[in-house]
This record gives sequence, structure tokens and C-alpha cells, in this order.
Amino acid sequence: MKRTLVYAVLPALILSFCTQKNQSEQNKELPRKNVNNALVQNGYSDVNGIKMYYEIYGKGKPLVLIHGGGSTIQSNFGQVIQVLAENRKVIAMELQAHGRTSDRDKDSSFEQDADDVATLLKNLNIDKADFFGFSNGGTTTIQIALRHPEIVDKIILGSALYKRNGVPAQFWDFMKQANLSDMPQELVDAYLAVTPNRKGLQIMHDRDAKRMVDFKDIPDEQIKSIKAKILIIIGDRDIISPEHAIEMHRKIEGAELAIIPGVHGEYIGEITTLKSNSKQADFVIPIIKRFLDQSSARQ
Repeated sequence: MKRTLVYAVLPALILSFCTQKNQSEQNKELPRKNVNNALVQNGYSDVNGIKMYYEIYGKGKPLVLIHGGGSTIQSNFGQVIQVLAENRKVIAMELQAHGRTSDRDKDSSFEQDADDVATLLKNLNIDKADFFGFSNGGTTTIQIALRHPEIVDKIILGSALYKRNGVPAQFWDFMKQANLSDMPQELVDAYLAVTPNRKGLQIMHDRDAKRMVDFKDIPDEQIKSIKAKILIIIGDRDIISPEHAIEMHRKIEGAELAIIPGVHGEYIGEITTLKSNSKQADFVIPIIKRFLDQSSARQ
């Protein structure tokens, strides 16, 4: 049975249209350390021609976090990782050209990102996991469900796009003219804090912009074929329209939907929303944990 959680609307906020050798050789780990009582392991793994940076927090069933465009692990999930890691082994990575991960001489694509995440998990000896993808990371998570269903248990799709009509028409004109100067300063600062390389920042920006300009709808038949148990989350004033989330919810059997008051990423404290001082994550994280703790069987 589908379940929809719809909450009351808050006052409007402004938002601009704002990453085989043997295992020991493949995964170049940095020293372990304790951060806020969650054990952190970080390092680099050889993944399909790039050096992919990853972090592991906590212990328990694996939960994979996949960030949105222009983001790092911390700028996207920094406000919620510690809470999610209280009873989970949280694995987060930075995708091609994002943050500390290297680039390849090839355009970014959601399909390639999906294959990269699957390879990283194989390198880390993780056979199956739950996934939480936000924004572009949500679209990547859809591709993981389609291309690598054997590694997927449950899925949380945060503000995920699968059809071009899921965003306002002017979004596509904006992306065609995208310039690094339009990138939110918080995301610029977050990238440069971990990789002080403005050339790399430009490459990341341009790859993300081109991927969106070239975005093609994921066919309804593929969306309907997803068998994983899914929770869809979206803000009521998101870049992605609530109608788009409702449409996806109706196409995936057994999916759950939560429409949260706020803008894009506000419900997880994404870095560009912190100035609003909102507390949406305080009630969204329990929703996420409840979903993850449910039986994997369809209801």
C-alpha cells in the first residue's frame, strides 16, 4: 500500500537554481579517526579509471549516500551523517570530478556514476546496501536500481529527477547558459576546502551543467520495473515539482512519498539552506529511519 506523508506549507524562501587489483591495492585507506563518536574510515579506491574518494561512518547494515551535483560529502550530508550512522554503516563517496575524486577524460553521466558506485561497493566488499540519493544523486540512484538491482535493498530518493518536465521550463535555459559565477558560494567554498584547485572546480561545474543540458527522460517502463522498496522525499517548494514526485510515486509499486515544507535539500540541511535555520531534518530523519527499519517485504 502506498503511503503519502504531506505536511503544512511554511512561508516561501528564495532558492537559486542551485561527486582490479587485489583489495589492499585498490583501496588506499587513510588513517581511521573518531568524529563525534562515529568511527570514520576514509580513503581512495580505483574505480573505472578514476580515484574515488569515500568515507565510512559507524557500524551496521550498509547505507550508501550519493550527493547531488556540485557537492561534496559534507556540503550535502554533513548535517545528517552522524545521526544516520548511529545504527548504520554509512558509506559516502564523491563522484567523478567532485570534491576529492579525480576526473576522467569523459563527460559525466548518471549511468557512469551508477556503475562507479557499484564498483566502489564491490571494492569495499559490500554485496548489498540501502541507498539514499539526493538531487542528481537521486537520479544516479535510480540508475543503480535499473543497472545493478542485485546490490539494492531499500532506496530513498531525495528530490530526484527522471523527466525533463519535472522542473520549470526556465531551468533548462538556465543550464544552457550556466556559468561558474552562478554557482552558490557555499558549494564553491566546500569544493575548494577539500580540493583547492579552481581548474578542477571549473571542470566539475562544466560536466554537471552539460549533463543536465543533455538530460533525457527515463522511460516510464523502466521506472515501473523497479522492485526495490522506495521512499520518495521532496520539498513543497523544491526545484523538482511535487507533481513530478507524485507521478513517480504512482508508477513504482509500493512506493512511499513524503512532501516536506521547504526548498531543495532543506529537509537534510544541505549547505545552501543552512542560513534559513530550519529544523526540517529533526522530523525528516525519523521518517527516514522508520522507513529503513521496516521489513524489506512489500506492504
